[in-house]
Amino acid sequence: MARLVTLFTGQWADVPVEDMARKASDFGYQGLELACWGDHFEVDKALADDGYCAAKRDLLDRHDLQCEAISAHLVGQAVCDKIDERHKAILPDYVWGDGDPDGVNQRAIEELKNTARAAKKFGVDVVNGFTGSSIWPLLYSFPPVPESMINDGYELFAERFNPILDVFAECGVKFALEVHPTEIAFDIYSAKRALEALDHREEFGFNFDPSHLIWQGVDPVEFIREFSDRIYHVHIKDAIVTLNGRSGILASHLNFGDPRRGWDFRSPGRGGVNFEEIVRALNVIKYEGPLSVEWEDSGMERETGAREAAEFVHKLDFEPSNVAFDAAFAEE
Repeated sequence: MARLVTLFTGQWADVPVEDMARKASDFGYQGLELACWGDHFEVDKALADDGYCAAKRDLLDRHDLQCEAISAHLVGQAVCDKIDERHKAILPDYVWGDGDPDGVNQRAIEELKNTARAAKKFGVDVVNGFTGSSIWPLLYSFPPVPESMINDGYELFAERFNPILDVFAECGVKFALEVHPTEIAFDIYSAKRALEALDHREEFGFNFDPSHLIWQGVDPVEFIREFSDRIYHVHIKDAIVTLNGRSGILASHLNFGDPRRGWDFRSPGRGGVNFEEIVRALNVIKYEGPLSVEWEDSGMERETGAREAAEFVHKLDFEPSNVAFDAAFAEE
């Protein structure tokens, strides 16, 4: 069970996809998880142009690369968020439109439905992404937050995502939420509540990413065990907690890469994630999908880091044993 080692292209959207495919192959990756921004995978073109998906596959084939998932994080963020000027920078012009918040939410919903249709046309059965959240700003309960406001947030999530997931079901595609701060699910308890809000429908699961859990104090292995049947895709990304008595876990309004922060992302193997235990847990749940490197490290040159990360993951992965180590002593 040699799992496919892929590279998520979201942090490389400034690089044309032709160059990205060449680089990824040279770095040692076996596939790409194509982001639905830049020119890496364009949902509108995939649906409008009958030759688009075939041309994208041809590009990947020329570089001996596979693709088993595409990712719609940016447009997904606008489904449940309360829209403000920040969203303009991450959305396609045709989704942002005139910037009217209700209109942006509705266009984001339609774009995510179309992403499922494009994924089917492209031949992948997983779309990774975000959901956004109308209640993330209520994380700290002061002024006191009535439980009804949190309930309303999950009800809004279900109201907006159930019609999206109906299209995913029609297309035979799954949506994998990357559990993450600012999303409707950001830890184990909120992920359970998200599943409950959707009545545990099969089309909705998780893109497991340990880097967003460990700095919160959540054990990534416990997440895998809790949602063993809902891990639809896996990101390999690292993070480190750097509390020094001056920094805080909420990061002090300091941006990624600032050495004063209380935590930050790191290249795989250079942070605090115990990937050994993660691979063992993935083996237990019989996860056979890609191990996709999402490379983010503000303190490291990215091409050097991406090449090193490919080597790290190839060395990291291993198959579970098919025989008990003491089988020789078993009674016949």
